[in-house]
Amino acid sequence: MPTTRPRHMLTETDDIARAVNDAALVWPELRGDRAALLRKLVEVGHASLPSRGGSRDLVRRAAGAATGAYPRNARAELLAEWPE
Repeated sequence: MPTTRPRHMLTETDDIARAVNDAALVWPELRGDRAALLRKLVEVGHASLPSRGGSRDLVRRAAGAATGAYPRNARAELLAEWPE
């Protein structure tokens, strides 16, 4: 199929063959198209990668998510429970 996009050649090693065979069990509708199974594996693999900014970015995006979950004086109350 003509395209202006880059193409990639991949040799089906034993490990890749196993991965494609396993993918065919997960996505049986793609069973007859090993290239489609490879594309699906790449998409799912990419989605499972950590966010681009790493852990700092993840923490920054999550900051404030629990605001209001505890009363304002929750820390003071907890500290008061401990002996001095």
